[in-house]
Amino acid sequence: MKYSVITINYNNAEGLDHTIESVISQSYADFEFIVIDGGSTDHSIDVIRKSENKINFWVSEKDAGIYNAMNKGTNHAHGEYCIFMNSGDCFYNREVLEKINKCDSNADIIVGKVAIDKNDNIISPPPSSGELTFYHLYSGAIPHQGAFIRTALLQKYPYDENLRIASDWKFFIQSLIFDDCTISFLEEYVARYNLDGVSSTNPDLMRHEKDLILSTMFPIRVLEDYKKLKASECLTANLAVDLKKHYGVDKLLYKLGRFLLKFVN
Repeated sequence: MKYSVITINYNNAEGLDHTIESVISQSYADFEFIVIDGGSTDHSIDVIRKSENKINFWVSEKDAGIYNAMNKGTNHAHGEYCIFMNSGDCFYNREVLEKINKCDSNADIIVGKVAIDKNDNIISPPPSSGELTFYHLYSGAIPHQGAFIRTALLQKYPYDENLRIASDWKFFIQSLIFDDCTISFLEEYVARYNLDGVSSTNPDLMRHEKDLILSTMFPIRVLEDYKKLKASECLTANLAVDLKKHYGVDKLLYKLGRFLLKFVN
């Protein structure tokens, strides 16, 4: 199976160099590599030209933002699946594409794990049930660095270029909720995520754009229910996995919780 690996870059020569190296060193050979540069003025073009013989298509020109560049990349893609590995992000290891090709999944979107630190903690864990729900998307996200997406689907729903950082989230709402496309979650690590990206450093803008997307795609009566569910989440729920690793602390907090509930019931 052929894959299209698409890298978006603007004035991040060092990050681009790491990303390109992780792509061209893949052990699986049946993929094309597309680099879309936004007209960088640093040494990015030198980095690209250094590996030009390993890149199937590249261009450096002014664009209208990240999602305009990502749509450009999709328009040049010929693989059955696309994955966006933008500058600064890297494949987890050189066997990623080979392992994904062996997973034997025909899902429209195939998602692996994305590590955010040297301890391999992951961003946006998959739903614990293994089945995606709207609530999971409402509460979190699917990292595009870990997602192999059918090219035809990306061409059907181009990224909304009016958004700055949440357009990929909108794409997943459109494709997985409204189109009921299939998705499978794998245990394989796919990428290492660069935490310096705009979506990581601007949570307020992310929340604002998510709210904007939801308000234009869903009726208020539906969204109000999800807002109530989100607000009612136990603050300690996010600690559950770590607490299980430390049984003594978990047991102590359980007893404390039982004790406190006697006074509120």
